[in-house]
Amino acid sequence: MIAVAAAIVGFTVGLTGMGGGALMTPILLIFFGVSPTAAVSSDLVAAMVMKPVGGGVHIRRRTVRWELVRWLCVGSIPAAFAGVLLLHATGDTQTVQNVTKALLGVTLALAAAALVFRSWLQARRSAAARAGRRETLSSDDRIRVNVPVTVLVGLVGGFLVGLTSVGSGSIVIVCLMLLYPKLRGAQLVGTDLVQAIPLVGSAAIAHIIVGDLQLGLTASILIGSLPAVYVGARLSSKAPDGLIRPALVFVLLASSLKLLDVPTLPLAVVLVAVALLGIPLWGAVDAAGYPGEAWLRAGLRRERWVRWQALAAPVGIGFAVAVAYFAMARPQLLAAVERLGE
Repeated sequence: MIAVAAAIVGFTVGLTGMGGGALMTPILLIFFGVSPTAAVSSDLVAAMVMKPVGGGVHIRRRTVRWELVRWLCVGSIPAAFAGVLLLHATGDTQTVQNVTKALLGVTLALAAAALVFRSWLQARRSAAARAGRRETLSSDDRIRVNVPVTVLVGLVGGFLVGLTSVGSGSIVIVCLMLLYPKLRGAQLVGTDLVQAIPLVGSAAIAHIIVGDLQLGLTASILIGSLPAVYVGARLSSKAPDGLIRPALVFVLLASSLKLLDVPTLPLAVVLVAVALLGIPLWGAVDAAGYPGEAWLRAGLRRERWVRWQALAAPVGIGFAVAVAYFAMARPQLLAAVERLGE
C-alpha cells in the first residue's frame, strides 16, 4: 500500500514538478502511522535516488545555472546536516518525534502558501513576456549573483529539508523566481533540481547516521514512485495544471492542520472555507490576469467568469464555477495565448 501511495505521489510530482516530500511525508504519518523521523529520512533517501534523474535531463538541456547552484549549496549542504543533528539534540525520542511533526505541519502550510504565490508570480511573468516587457536569459548569458541572499536562501531551504524533507521543490524555487526574474521556467526548475541533489544527500546521510532510516520503507517508496514520476513527466504537457494546483494547495493545507493536531470541527470549517471562498477567489484573480485578446480568441467573456467566481463565492456557487473555469475555460485561454504568440 505504501508503494501504491508512492506511485500516486510520484505521478503528481512528475505532472507538476513540485517536491515529493510535501506529499509523501504527511501521507506516511497520517495514513500509515510511520514515525515522523522515519518518514522524513526514508523520503529523503528516496529523493536522493530520484532527483539525479530529473537533474540529468536538465544538465543535458543546459538549463542549469551552475553559478546559482554553487552558492545555494554553500548554504544548504551544511544547514541540512546541521538541522538533523540539532533536531536530535532537542531531547528524548518522543520529544524529537513531536518536534518533527510540528515543524512538518508548519512547513506544509508554508509550502501551500508558496504554491499559491508561485502560480500568481508565474501568471505575472507570462503576462509581462507576452507584452514584451520581460527579458529572459539564454544558456550563454551571464547572471549577476546576489551571493549573500542566495546563500541565505540555500541555508533556510537546507534547514527546512533536513528537519522535514519539505522545501526544496516548493519554497526554494519561489525564492529563485523573486531573486532572479530573468530566469526562464526551465532554468528555474533545472537549477532547483540540481542544487537539491547534494542538499537531500546531506540531509539523508545525517538521518542515516542518527539511525532514523528504515530501509524497507524507503524501498517501498522507490518501487512505487520511480516509474510513476517518469509517466507523470511524460504526460505533464497535457495535464490540467490549473485544476491540479488548487487541489494540491487544499491537500497541503489539510495535511498541515492535521499534523498540527487541529480539532476536527475547526479543521473542517477551515477546509470548507478554503474550498468555498479561497479557490473561487484564486480563479477570479487568475481569470482577470489574461489579456482581452485571449478572451476574444477563446470566445469567452472575461467579466462573466470573474464576476461569477468572485461574487458567488460566499454562497457556495463560486466553487462550482471555479472548478468549471479551471477545468474548461482556462485551458482554452492558454491555447488562445499560444496562438496569439505565434
